[in-house]
Amino acid sequence: MMVNRRHSADGAQYGDQEYDAVLIGGGIMSATLGALLTRLEPDRSILVLERLDEVAAESSAPWNNAGTGHAGLCELNYMPDPADSTRAEEIGGQFRISRQFWQSLDDPGEATFVNVTPHMNVVFGERDVDYLRQRHAALQRSPLFSAMEYSEDPDAIARWAPLVMTGRSGSEPVAATRYEAGTDVDFGALTHRLLSDVRRRGVELRTGHEVTRLRRAANGPVFPIGAQFLRTGEPDVVSQHAAKVYSQADVGAPPMSVPHLDKRVVDGREWLMFGPYATFSTRLLTRGRLTDLFTTLRLHNIAPLVAVGLQNLSLVRYLVGQLLASRARKFRQLQRFCPEARESDWELIDAGQRAQLVKPDRRRVGVLTFGTEVVASADGSIAGLLGASPGASIAPSAMVELLSTCFPDDVARWRPVLERMMPDLSRETETTSRAEPRLARATAAARNGSARKDPSAS
Repeated sequence: MMVNRRHSADGAQYGDQEYDAVLIGGGIMSATLGALLTRLEPDRSILVLERLDEVAAESSAPWNNAGTGHAGLCELNYMPDPADSTRAEEIGGQFRISRQFWQSLDDPGEATFVNVTPHMNVVFGERDVDYLRQRHAALQRSPLFSAMEYSEDPDAIARWAPLVMTGRSGSEPVAATRYEAGTDVDFGALTHRLLSDVRRRGVELRTGHEVTRLRRAANGPVFPIGAQFLRTGEPDVVSQHAAKVYSQADVGAPPMSVPHLDKRVVDGREWLMFGPYATFSTRLLTRGRLTDLFTTLRLHNIAPLVAVGLQNLSLVRYLVGQLLASRARKFRQLQRFCPEARESDWELIDAGQRAQLVKPDRRRVGVLTFGTEVVASADGSIAGLLGASPGASIAPSAMVELLSTCFPDDVARWRPVLERMMPDLSRETETTSRAEPRLARATAAARNGSARKDPSAS
């Protein structure tokens, strides 16, 4: 959340001091916004507040998210209609902007938080194979996805993802797509990198500081959804899988619950994780309070919340089923991906909380929104970000949107600086035949552990 002083004669005050902007929360969004503001307005006073004793300990922590560099490559929920690639292309373009922003930093160091990890889809059965075939054909028309491979050959798919194919009878139709230059991102390391940068530029960072009073607008409540993953660091298992493999979600599952088996690199060590399994808590943060959800309730927003429950009974049934699922049942879901998985190799870990926004709606009373969304007061003096996927992957684009909302008088003046850091902000309709090789070279540099800013990338 950001509070700015543009519309207040008293400024954004904390204690006895006034600041041009107060950023609440020490995660990837505040870190990105701080990095942008310090480059756009080096002389403005900025304060970052984090309630915990360390930054990047909530949703930005590496094990509190999937680490997927969301680029529309493998997320089937971005294309419910396999012929319509609009949403996938939008997110792919936004992730390209993120990469450009990270590469524009004084000392990019991408190799410390970006790892090359192919993005894949693997589906089974005639219906899903037909869907994936159509999806691939639609994506091939976009230069963003032209390098994506497609196969219905079990042997070829086994070479791409041996852990997924080993132990299968071979009688069921199977199809897969693969994009070799996909990424795994350690958003915790990236957050630390950005916050170190902004502190060098004069931003104050205070941990162990909790904001307890703010004026709240009459907005909708939020609905928290948590997650768990199964994780293994067994070298013999990890060595058999070098991709992020996404498949189709269960009926009624929310979009961010698409099952996936991921290669992860955290603190230099390689892991595999599978999930997510949905959980529920009235906490809005993993280290929040059980009363958090109830503090968002007001007389005017109870009806929208109830309406959302009644309109999403399949989601309610899905969540109840997930909450009642035993560890053995969760492991059987993993075995759909890895038939020969051994339960003793995997541990169940808790991930982060996601606050999904419930909005009032004239026709439906209330609607539950997924994705990533900036919400702001009408005068732009206070703004926050809610949601899940693509989330951290498009933080620079989301924060540029926030800047446009909260500083409309300054954006035109800032635009040249923003476009130097993120050229695709000015080339939204540009074909990517030239942009894609630039990112491929940057990815190759990250693979070699020597990512430095490629002059051609800007």
